[in-house]
Amino acid sequence: MSYSDEDYLQLSGIQHFEFCRRQWALIHLEQQWEDNLRTVEGELLHALAHDDNFTEKRRNVIITRGMRIYSRSMGVSGSCDIVEFIRNDESGVEIFGRDGRYDIEPVEYKRGKEKQGDEDVLQLVAEAMCLEEMLCCDIPKAYIFYGETRRRTAVDITDELKNKVRKNISEMHSYARKNYTPAAKRSKSCNACSLKDLCLPALFKQNDVADYIRRHIREGSE
Repeated sequence: MSYSDEDYLQLSGIQHFEFCRRQWALIHLEQQWEDNLRTVEGELLHALAHDDNFTEKRRNVIITRGMRIYSRSMGVSGSCDIVEFIRNDESGVEIFGRDGRYDIEPVEYKRGKEKQGDEDVLQLVAEAMCLEEMLCCDIPKAYIFYGETRRRTAVDITDELKNKVRKNISEMHSYARKNYTPAAKRSKSCNACSLKDLCLPALFKQNDVADYIRRHIREGSE
């Protein structure tokens, strides 16, 4: 499947979607956003990584920042914090305007430390999938740099993770076509969400349907 330009979604939205479907819809469909300490720290860290005009060469490694990427098959676009092109004349791919052949490794910058969930990993895998499609290559490994620990974590780009990325992005497109914002599902993660005052998850308590009907029948007979 190939998407038209106006149907493209923000690639970075997959991390919001994996964290909370409602958070993604509030940000990407309803255009609502509020900052907290975590989001400000994250923006500052990304500001250091993003520089669309920056290219650096260190021996056999070419480093680019803010590289624009997209996938026609998934209908997403965005940018990579850092992409490293590592000289490998035996099995690498050719890069326009550069001599030799290169292995390709995207690096995503995140504040804090490694999380238990997959939201950061899926964003990185989606970036790798875009690069694979654009450059006709295979990317077996990529990295996440965490600002709190100041180290990289390697991520294997597996078929299982790729399938999860495709499934999530397909679901995102389905929500976007319907302009659908899911109801809140209260969890402990809500306390750290910058949108909790907009989302108001405490108002979305699950009520038993039978209790709901009985209550309204009782109220109507009073």
